[in-house]
Amino acid sequence: MRQITDSRLEKYFDVTGRALKKVKIAREKRIDWKASAEDFLDMATRYFEDAKHFRDKGDIVTAFAALNYAHGWLDAGARLGLFDVDHDSELFTVD
Repeated sequence: MRQITDSRLEKYFDVTGRALKKVKIAREKRIDWKASAEDFLDMATRYFEDAKHFRDKGDIVTAFAALNYAHGWLDAGARLGLFDVDHDSELFTVD
């Protein structure tokens, strides 16, 4: 696939819209910082590898979506302070 169809875009809007409505602020709890950081990094790496897979299959739309998911995990980890990104506000939304 080499283009984003209206139906595909609507699907992503629907999924994200429903997710936004479902989110509730969780109660504060203690977390295993290292395990959480490793989990975020693992998810980012998996989505990055998925992006390469979809690109190689010629599905650049899904590859692009997977790249954005990968970077979203990295951004979230940096924003939470799970990753030390040396205040790099070019690659991460940390400022």
